[in-house]
Amino acid sequence: MATDFLELMAASSRQRVDAAKQVCGEADLLARALASPQPPRLRRDPAGFDLIAEMKLRSPAVGQLKSGDEDVGARVTAYARAGAAAVSVLTEPSRFDGSMAHLELATRFLTPLRVPAMRKDFLVDAYQVIEARVAGAAGVLAILRMLPREQLDALIQQAGKLGLFVLLEAFDEKDIASMHDIVDRHSGVELLVGVNCRDLATLQVVPRRLDELAHLLPTRVPRVAESGVATADDARRVASVGYELALVGSALMQGGDPRALASAMLSAGRAARSKAA
Repeated sequence: MATDFLELMAASSRQRVDAAKQVCGEADLLARALASPQPPRLRRDPAGFDLIAEMKLRSPAVGQLKSGDEDVGARVTAYARAGAAAVSVLTEPSRFDGSMAHLELATRFLTPLRVPAMRKDFLVDAYQVIEARVAGAAGVLAILRMLPREQLDALIQQAGKLGLFVLLEAFDEKDIASMHDIVDRHSGVELLVGVNCRDLATLQVVPRRLDELAHLLPTRVPRVAESGVATADDARRVASVGYELALVGSALMQGGDPRALASAMLSAGRAARSKAA
């Protein structure tokens, strides 16, 4: 089922790319990207722990998180004011109710606050990296096991040319093994490395995987705990085993006060990093 899920998402993503290319060719889109203002850079706190707060309306595992009339601008502004290093925006429409319009709206609010946005999607083509840059994003997600190495390299290289950071996402030891080589080969690109602890067979979160895999990650680039961080105690735990950032979506979307929860996670994570130092 794991392979089926990623294959389904990849096929849907390719259809979106093909449709987009019919509307705007890659050369024209690239020209628009290069003419766009440079987005804010990923901001890091000296305390050593940061948050990538996520905007998403639906989770395949949890279901509907927020309705389609969610105030995207207000939400991402709350994240920024809580101190988020970046805001992840889902743009996948079929299973996450995302859209490029959400990303464009988010960057409109975040850019004046100097907080970068990251496009989170099942990217299969460097064209989608250019789309992200045109929408004002400063980074993209790349799922390692979804792409052949040649396509993955092309995606990362395009991000580097446009000045975007790339979060490399791993699910297991095999993914992490290939991650080390990718980090070495793309030293000129701003990279983050993350573990997504979601079980792709069940789509359920398995938090212990964050602890089990942390020591295997490359240490010369920032490490990100993805999924499985829902409370301040969770943030403290992942920070204590070496993660410098946590990507948090469902907990922030479901909570009543996202700014308060984000602030609590940051405080707990930074205290743990300080204690470890």
